[in-house]
Amino acid sequence: MSKRLFWPLTLLVALALIAAQCAAPATEAPPPAKTEEAAPAKTEEAAPAEGAALDIEPIRIAIVMPSTTTDLAWSQAIFDALLRIQEEAGGEDVVEIAYSETMFNVTDAAAALRDYAADGYDLVIAHGTQYGSSLFEIAPDFPDTSFAWGTATDTGEGEGLHNIFAYEARAEQGGYVNGVLAASLSKSGVIGVVGPVEAGDAKLYIDGFVAGAKATNPDITVNVSYTGSFGDTALAAEAANTHINAGADVLTGSAQQVVGAIGVAKEKNVPWLGTQSDQSPLAPDIVVATQLYDWHDTLLDMIKKHQAGELGGTAYQLTLKNGGLTMLYSDSLPEEAVAAAKEAEAGIISGEITIDIE
Repeated sequence: MSKRLFWPLTLLVALALIAAQCAAPATEAPPPAKTEEAAPAKTEEAAPAEGAALDIEPIRIAIVMPSTTTDLAWSQAIFDALLRIQEEAGGEDVVEIAYSETMFNVTDAAAALRDYAADGYDLVIAHGTQYGSSLFEIAPDFPDTSFAWGTATDTGEGEGLHNIFAYEARAEQGGYVNGVLAASLSKSGVIGVVGPVEAGDAKLYIDGFVAGAKATNPDITVNVSYTGSFGDTALAAEAANTHINAGADVLTGSAQQVVGAIGVAKEKNVPWLGTQSDQSPLAPDIVVATQLYDWHDTLLDMIKKHQAGELGGTAYQLTLKNGGLTMLYSDSLPEEAVAAAKEAEAGIISGEITIDIE
């Protein structure tokens, strides 16, 4: 497994050139989404039996991520899935993984994506919608490489591209379930939400959360704030303190910034409901529920399609129904609150509950 580093463009040109020459290959790039195929997500296919070797040929995968592989959120969720596939397939000799993390600068990320493709990686993943424009410019130059990006539904077929996959998490589903749970837990009638940027799966999660809380208790107050950053933990901590001072006795939030908010929740002994990745290691007694993203089957399907000669064109969704989204509940939660959350979960899966969001 290799990791590439890229110098920010704000440095002197000479240093930037040196950094570009020395940079290592990034991990897989996220595929562009195919809107018309988003509903029948390929992730509904059954996962391989635990412990069974994956029937895939050797493959090289590179991924570019906006945060670290240990962010307990967006990037860790997909990186952990890649590591699982690598282990199930028989190790690095079968699945080679290269990655670039903390790629906040989109231009640097584009350079990493192009370098990975030029280096012969089979699947290049751009794990962030901010990388989409760059990906669509790079993909035509490498017609034998599969690219992927998310969260998105555009696979580029409208522009004549056939080597892009797209993927997204229907985060409003687990958000709704967490909203039901939060409203069941709250005694003050006030809940606080620490949002990053009002876009993508973060907005889906928050909109779903508000809908679930309001469906459970129409009189509940859900205060939502957006920090304007995915990774500013200090701003997230400040937002969490503001919510608690306004009476919130349950908190939630999204993106890698939540490390700061969870720290405040732990200090003030306020329950936290998580999403994307398991955040309970930060505060086992405080993180009482989590919506988990499981990209394993989505990534495996991309690999198999690539090796069968289908280089793109599929849009994937993680849902509660196909198992791409799963809910974890702490044993410390009241039984009636968990029962309400599980009832909502079952209603979403059956279609009895529809979530109205913008």
